[in-house]
Amino acid sequence: MRICVVGSGGREHALALALRRAGDEVVVAPGNAGIPGSVATDPVELDADLVVIGPEQPLVEGLADRLRAKGRLVFGPGADGARLEGSKRWMKELLAGAGVPTARHAAFAELAPAVEFLRSLDGPWVVKTDGLAAGKGVLVTDDVEEAVDDVGAKLSGAAFGAAGRTVVIEEGLTGSELSVLAVCDGARAVALAPAQDHKRVGDGDTGPNTGGMGAFSPVPAAPPDVVDVVLDTAVLPTLAALSARGIDYRGVLYAGVMLTTEGPKILEFNVRFGDPEAQAVLPRLDSDLASLLAGAAAGRLTDEPAFSDDAAVTVVCATDGYPVSPRTGDRIVGLDAAGAMEGVEVCCAGVAADAGGALVTAGGRVLDVTALGPTLDEARRRAYRAVSHL
Repeated sequence: MRICVVGSGGREHALALALRRAGDEVVVAPGNAGIPGSVATDPVELDADLVVIGPEQPLVEGLADRLRAKGRLVFGPGADGARLEGSKRWMKELLAGAGVPTARHAAFAELAPAVEFLRSLDGPWVVKTDGLAAGKGVLVTDDVEEAVDDVGAKLSGAAFGAAGRTVVIEEGLTGSELSVLAVCDGARAVALAPAQDHKRVGDGDTGPNTGGMGAFSPVPAAPPDVVDVVLDTAVLPTLAALSARGIDYRGVLYAGVMLTTEGPKILEFNVRFGDPEAQAVLPRLDSDLASLLAGAAAGRLTDEPAFSDDAAVTVVCATDGYPVSPRTGDRIVGLDAAGAMEGVEVCCAGVAADAGGALVTAGGRVLDVTALGPTLDEARRRAYRAVSHL
């Protein structure tokens, strides 16, 4: 099978590595200088048996629709289904109608009613851009005045432009977070191994939210039946609600879950593999990823994914200044030494080549270092030993 992975980051590198395990030919469009098989070709023009779309932006913009119109087998929702991530307001309305457990919330385009609702909630407070913000459009705070200032900055367009001119304000849920990636064929869904990621930039869960600074799988804090509960109470009702609107959703539903004392509640849905959750989950996959995704894309999901007992820990290496003003152009060294370590996989994200062909930093999150081990502690030790080479 010839497979095209669309995207240019660490998630797409991880997908390519997992898809190649069964011997399939994989190209990554456009990829980056650190991802083997990268091609600077429009995916619509590529001849592929299966196209797997990584990032949310091309999904929201309708790439899957254009590819299907050309007869391609595509894993990734059309623009109608991608509204789940493209508009948090629309997503919350759909979840409410489907009876999916989620936080109390409301959406606003004007400051005064937004602040009034904000002050009616007990803390902590959550303020989200309605539109796409590359994982950085969420403020979680215990300071109501900080929340008020954030609402004003977003609604004015100063913080996130058009993406923030409507905001969704939510009550802050407490508990342990969980990421559940469900592979969907329009009517059925199977879940991959759960993971947990870390959003804040600093050690000790400090600093601003980022696109994700690391992840691990499995998640010891998760109850044994939690994935089945999330499928039954959130993923399958959402698929049914989409279908009732005439939306045939074939792709990943990434459920961001808070494990509250009242049970799992959905923080939000994303419409693609998590980044960096995919980097922690896919190395544990013992079954054929290409077969799983092709079956879902064709509307005939029959495979149940199998996972190893090994634990995986992913550490994201970010450039100086991330996420506010990342510095680019720094030489990257040590990739071969890190990647040669037992059980270690290094994925390239914000990577480019300089005039001499050397790899340099080209974004905020640069490398994803994943290590497998018999326990999370050992996987973490291996991951940080690999990071020390970089």
